[in-house]
Amino acid sequence: MKYFIIFFLCTLCACKQKVSEGVNLIDPIAFSEKILEEDVQLLDVRTPDEWKEGVIGEPLKINFLDDSFNVEIEKLDKNKPIALYCKSGGRSAQAASLLSELGFKEIYELKGGILNWNKK
Repeated sequence: MKYFIIFFLCTLCACKQKVSEGVNLIDPIAFSEKILEEDVQLLDVRTPDEWKEGVIGEPLKINFLDDSFNVEIEKLDKNKPIALYCKSGGRSAQAASLLSELGFKEIYELKGGILNWNKK
């Protein structure tokens, strides 16, 4: 039982969304305002099947799980703000971290992903 509790707590901590340096984790209201700004690159990092369920605005669609993800994000402008989202926040957090490592200057991640967006 003791090991189960330790395992459960470790799993719970690992699932908590972490924010990388330079990444702004914002709620749906702030995200909706951000994506209306002129120079913002809107990025959906979900899969093609998930895109069929609906998207926010008119995003660039780059599947985080695809082998070409790193190549495709290198084509984006690192000096322009980028706002990204996924389904629930896990993949977008990983993508945002990678964008930060690659030198993107201004990164905005939708807290809770499109699931949270659809609640609002």
